Amino acid sequence: MNTLKTFILMGTLTFILLLIGNALGGHNGVIVALIMAGVMNFISYWYSDKIVLSMYGAQPVERGTHLYQIVEKLARNAELPMPKVYIINEAQPNAFATGRNPKNAAVAVTRGLMDLVDDNELSGVIGHELGHVHNRDILISTVAATMAGAISFLASMARWAAIFGGGSRDDDDRGSNPLALIGIAIFAPMAAMLVQMAISRTREFKADRFGAKVSGNPVYLANALRKLDLYSRRIPMPNAAPATENMFIVSPLAGNKMANLFSTHPSTEERIKKLEDMRFE
Repeated sequence: MNTLKTFILMGTLTFILLLIGNALGGHNGVIVALIMAGVMNFISYWYSDKIVLSMYGAQPVERGTHLYQIVEKLARNAELPMPKVYIINEAQPNAFATGRNPKNAAVAVTRGLMDLVDDNELSGVIGHELGHVHNRDILISTVAATMAGAISFLASMARWAAIFGGGSRDDDDRGSNPLALIGIAIFAPMAAMLVQMAISRTREFKADRFGAKVSGNPVYLANALRKLDLYSRRIPMPNAAPATENMFIVSPLAGNKMANLFSTHPSTEERIKKLEDMRFE
């Protein structure tokens, strides 16, 4: 099912790329966008984890450190291969997992998370990220982030093309419609985000449930989510890219009211309620 979701995701985002290419350059634009989509899909599958980790300046954590030992213990509890562990020098408390499969997975946490939560809460957060690894949806989130970033870039090109008088002319010497370019610039990133939302929200609940079981108590993750939700609204992550929002345990854009309208995450209150209900199961 996750393989099917990945193909649907790639197909939908590729279609959006082709629409932008057509608006920018007609037939030639479609060809360029098709080539770009093929390259992006290839890169997304093989290298998107490295791109995202590099984007946030993630540094590898050495074996034997406290964080490494917690991840190692939880990975053993979850019967998963030991993922690579990274730390990000950001004040906002947050975390994400990436990689194309469990054997090539990585878990990254921010320094703000390490400073904020206790070991039990940290175990809940790491367990959640290992849930994404176990459910094999880390590839989906990473592919979505890479492709959505490409769409945002092309949409920005469309906006500037509209401002400066259209885009390239196609084989029939027909200029691009400025209104169409403006529409593409506005709605293409929104459409890409909606695709991310459709896939992302359900998997967050599944990862929460897995994290609660692996860490040993659903309250650990529930308490962590309360803190993360509160502090992520107070402490911005200036370098956070909207395209990668769906990868984090809570939205790194939580302080942006406009971004909240199209958040890839379900409400934290709903997630906490489901976790607390697990105590009575």
